[in-house]
Amino acid sequence: MDKPWIKNYQKGVRAHLDYPPVPMQQLFEDTVAKYPNNPATIYGNGSMDAVLTYAALNNLVNRFANALTGLGVKKGDRVAIYLPNCPQYVIAYYATLKLGAIVAPVNPLYTPRELEHQVKDAGAETIIVLSRFYNNVRQVRANTKLKNVIVTNIKEYFKPVLKFLFTLAKEKKDGHRVTLDAGDKWFQDVLASGAATRPNVAVAPDDTAVLMYTGGTTGISKAAELTHKNIVANALQTREWSPASVLGKEVYLTALPLYHSYAMTVSMNQCVYLGGAMILIPNPRELESVMKAINKHKPTAFPGVPTLYVALANHPKVGEYDFKSIRVCLSGAAGLPVEVQKKFQDISGATLVEGYGLSEASPVTHANPLTRELNRIGTIGLPFPDTDCKLVDVESGLKEVALGEPGELCIKGPQVMKGYWNRPDETAKTLRDGWLYTGDIGVMDTDGFFRIVDRKKDMIIVGGFNVYPRDVEEVLYQHPKVLESVVVGVPDAKSGEVVKAYVVLKPGVTATVEELNEYCKENLTGYKRPKSIEFRDSLPKTAIGKILRRQLLDEEKQQAKA
Repeated sequence: MDKPWIKNYQKGVRAHLDYPPVPMQQLFEDTVAKYPNNPATIYGNGSMDAVLTYAALNNLVNRFANALTGLGVKKGDRVAIYLPNCPQYVIAYYATLKLGAIVAPVNPLYTPRELEHQVKDAGAETIIVLSRFYNNVRQVRANTKLKNVIVTNIKEYFKPVLKFLFTLAKEKKDGHRVTLDAGDKWFQDVLASGAATRPNVAVAPDDTAVLMYTGGTTGISKAAELTHKNIVANALQTREWSPASVLGKEVYLTALPLYHSYAMTVSMNQCVYLGGAMILIPNPRELESVMKAINKHKPTAFPGVPTLYVALANHPKVGEYDFKSIRVCLSGAAGLPVEVQKKFQDISGATLVEGYGLSEASPVTHANPLTRELNRIGTIGLPFPDTDCKLVDVESGLKEVALGEPGELCIKGPQVMKGYWNRPDETAKTLRDGWLYTGDIGVMDTDGFFRIVDRKKDMIIVGGFNVYPRDVEEVLYQHPKVLESVVVGVPDAKSGEVVKAYVVLKPGVTATVEELNEYCKENLTGYKRPKSIEFRDSLPKTAIGKILRRQLLDEEKQQAKA
C-alpha cells in the first residue's frame, strides 16, 4: 500500500534501517567498549546521587550473570524481576539476557494474587525482589516453581551518607528491613559469588528476550513474547526518530517504571544504545524528587505519560525548578490531551509530542516528528521506519476503510512480537496474516498522520451512535477548572448505554455539575454529552499512570447490584 507518512518524516530520519543480527546485550557491550567511563545510571534523591559508569555496570552485569549460572539458571529459563527503578533492575535485566534467559518483568505494585498468576504463567524459577515486597513472594512461592529468591534493598546503591540516613529514618518503618527464609539469598551476596568474565552463551536474534505482560487493565494478563530482534529493532527505530540525539551525551529522565515496555525501550534500551545516562527515579509520584533530579542532572529527554505531565505542570513549586535542559518529551501509554501538551511545553520549553505503541510491538510504532514545526497536536504522529499500517472495519477486520474513516489499526514491522506466551488461540486472534490487530480505533489523514479515537473495547454505543471516550475527555480537559477526566459507558434502559464522566478538579477551585454540563452542551453533540458527572479527589491508575477505566466500570457494576 501507499505510505504517505514517509514524505513527512523529519529531516535525517530514514524510512528503512539495517538491523544488526545481534542480541540486545551486544548493543550494551558495544556501548561499554565505546564509552566505558560515561555515566550509565544516576541514582539517589537528587542531592546525594550515586553514579555507575558503563564499565562498572558491565562488571556487575557479568558477575550477576555468572552467579545466576551458579544457581542453575540456563538459556531459556525465565527470570522474574520484581523491582522499581534502581541499578539492581538494570543489572538483573542485562545479566539475564547475557545468559540467553528470558526476562519476565513484574509490576512492583502487584498484589500477591497478581504476582502468583504472572510467576506461574511464565514458569519462572528465579525472582529478584525488593525487600519491601519479599512478603508477597513468601505468600505465593508454594504455589509456584520458584527455586531461587534473591532479595535486594532499595538503599544498596545509595551513597554511604544517604544509605545511613535511609537506615535511620525509613528502612524499618516502610518495611524494607526483612529476615530471609532459609535458602533465600541477598543480592549482594549473589553478586560476590560471580566472576567478572563475560558469559559464553550463544544467543540468536530470534531467541525470546522478554515476556512483557499486558492486558491487565482490560482482561486476563498475558505475555507478549518479544525476541531480541524485536527489542533491538525498536531501540534502533526510536534512536532513528531522534536525529538530534548525540552519541555519548544524552541524559534520560527515567521516571517511568522499567517493568513497562515503554520505559524498557525508550528510557533504557535506547538510552544504552546512545551511550546515555539514565536518571533512575524509583517513585515518580514523589514529584519534588522528580523536579530536583531534573534541576540537578539536566536531562535532555523526558519520556512520560499524560498524568505525569499534568501533575508536574500543576505542581505549586514547579516554578522553583529549571526544566530548560529538556529538549524533547515523548508521551505514550495513553492519549495526550491537547491542553496538557500546550501547558507543559510552555513551562519547560521542550517539544512534547505524542507517540503510540503497545507491548505486543516492543512497544513503539508511531510518534510525531520531534520538532514543533512538524508536530501535529492531537495525533499520534507517523508510523516508524519499516512499520506498515492499515485501518480495517471493526466488524470483520478484513476490509480496509476509506481515507479519513475510523477503523481498527493494524501494524506490521520488525518490532512486532512472536506471539503470546503459551496462548496460541490468543495469538491467532491478534496476529493475522502477519498483521498485529491492535484493538485501537484510528483515523489517518492524507499526510499519513494517525489519530486514535479510542479502544475498540472502550467504545460507548449510545442509541446506536458510536461515542469514543477520548472525544469527550478532550473537551473536559479543556475546561479551565479540570485537572483530569475519564469517561465510561454505563447501562441505560432507553439508550443501551449513556456517558458518565469522572472529574478531578485543579487544586483550590470549585465547580458544579451544572457548570460542566453547560460547557459540554456548548462543545459536544447531544448523544456524546455526559448524562452524569462524578467529582473525585483522584482517579485509579496503573503504576505507569494510565487511568484504569475498567476499574471504574467494575465499581459501576457493583453499585448497580447493590
